[in-house]
Amino acid sequence: LYFSAQEGILIFYHIKDLQYEIKICADISQPISSLMFSPDYTSLLLVTDQGAVYSYRPAHSGEAVKLLDTSSSCFLAADFLTPGNNYCVSVTVSGEVQVWSLEDGTFLSKLNLGIEVHV
Repeated sequence: LYFSAQEGILIFYHIKDLQYEIKICADISQPISSLMFSPDYTSLLLVTDQGAVYSYRPAHSGEAVKLLDTSSSCFLAADFLTPGNNYCVSVTVSGEVQVWSLEDGTFLSKLNLGIEVHV
């Protein structure tokens, strides 16, 4: 079970039978607004309400890597664009849907919905 604390800490609960273990996986020092696994469960996207997207790979147990930072427009959510794990799609409060390369954070495309988006 993965979840985030208010302070921007990604936490993992390993639960087996009646036992559990808690592990702090990453600290990005920004409140995390959403978490999303890739279709093959090898990567986890961490989206902050300050407009940054991080990638965390559970099998590598390393730090979260900042993929992109668009502090000019706050993300509501992001998800992997399937098939594969090479692209993500995000949506902003202003209703802009954006496509990004996860390899280098390159902005690829956008579509303005023309409405404000809420969670």
